[in-house]
Amino acid sequence: MNVIIVGPDRGLGAALDARGADVTRLEGAASGDRLREAGIESADLLVVTDVGEATAIPVALELNEGLKTVVYAADSVPEFVRGNLDLAVHPDVLPVEAVAEELTPDVE
Repeated sequence: MNVIIVGPDRGLGAALDARGADVTRLEGAASGDRLREAGIESADLLVVTDVGEATAIPVALELNEGLKTVVYAADSVPEFVRGNLDLAVHPDVLPVEAVAEELTPDVE
């Protein structure tokens, strides 16, 4: 499973790595060009950990319609992004290990 994390890792990358996922971390502005460079067109999952970069979600979906999208952040997701999300998780509700397990049920 190919995963791109946009924003601070929050330990999620290591938890996904431990479950056998191939993780690419993208910090800073997640423009279409940067998402392409990170491999969004062949990614299975996009995880955004900084809602300030939530615009990456609709951009990524334009490049990869089958992409699963997740926000793992404490802040509220902008309204225009909510309809594009598969899952939103607050870090205080589920630890990274539980989130990684839910996101990669068939990996390991």
